[in-house]
Amino acid sequence: MPAISIRRAYDPAAPDEGHRVLVDRLWPRGLSREALGADLWLREIAPSDDLRHWFGHDPAKWDEFRRRYAAELDANPDPVRALRQLARKGPVTLLYAAHDQQHNNAVALRDYLAQ
Repeated sequence: MPAISIRRAYDPAAPDEGHRVLVDRLWPRGLSREALGADLWLREIAPSDDLRHWFGHDPAKWDEFRRRYAAELDANPDPVRALRQLARKGPVTLLYAAHDQQHNNAVALRDYLAQ
């Protein structure tokens, strides 16, 4: 499978990113569709609202968040399948809005897809 990278939605796009896919349930605050430049908004692959609120980007909850998020992804295979099909066609960049660049759903999703 081609490389799946991650990038913060507020960072400028790079020319070699391939398909840019927003993987957050909520649209990034203050960004227009043009400014984001996403090819696809796959909001149904994002963590549930309950999980997102429970996690609250608390690094102490990271391992449990990843476990719970993987269980949600296992239970909802259609968006995962769609993302994998897109990645077979070329590079994919997962876009996220969180400030924490190490503990966010895009990191967890990239790692899940790499399994």
